[in-house]
Amino acid sequence: MGTPAPVPAIREFSPSMRVDVLISDWKAAEDPEVSEEQREHDLYAKAWEAYLDGDYGFGLWCWHEVDRLTNNLNGNIREVTRILGPGRYFGFSHRRAVAVQVPIERIYRPRKGDMSTPRTDAFVLAHYQVLCVYLAHATAGDAKAKALLEIALGELEDRRRADPFLKHFETFRELMQRSAAAAGATPGTGPAAPSPPPPSAATAARKPRKPSKTG
Repeated sequence: MGTPAPVPAIREFSPSMRVDVLISDWKAAEDPEVSEEQREHDLYAKAWEAYLDGDYGFGLWCWHEVDRLTNNLNGNIREVTRILGPGRYFGFSHRRAVAVQVPIERIYRPRKGDMSTPRTDAFVLAHYQVLCVYLAHATAGDAKAKALLEIALGELEDRRRADPFLKHFETFRELMQRSAAAAGATPGTGPAAPSPPPPSAATAARKPRKPSKTG
């Protein structure tokens, strides 16, 4: 997959509507003579650069695009990477960084039969991405996200066969569990214990010793 790019520092997080408009503009500007594969490569490259520039909204789009290609290519990651370009695979570290920054109160989750459109500042995510966001927030100690995740997981078995993207959530969950185990925490059980203060602070916190008697 090439050397993965480091996770960029967040500069902004464009809502889905802005990202979709720009992606549509880029699609319209593509040369119709080039192959479908080349168009996918060029479009992803533009979104990837926007993400590396610190816009996590484009990171959400890259995340889903990688999984869409993975599904279409029967899980052949090598082929996915060839189309995207070396070092552009949207891996776990990128997914976790983006997921924890999504404000869960602005996720658009229409109810059954709801014909309303999302607000312009909403984040419109695929169902499996919503689960990943809930998990990332729950791991960080967000009680609301933990409750929402538990409710959503109750439907997981019923939806697994119908939704080929759910396997990507399960991979994300497994990697989150490994990461939490390495850090000494369990996903969804609250934040890890605070780390001890640095030596200078710890030293300053100690009471001064009484001078010893010299006789």
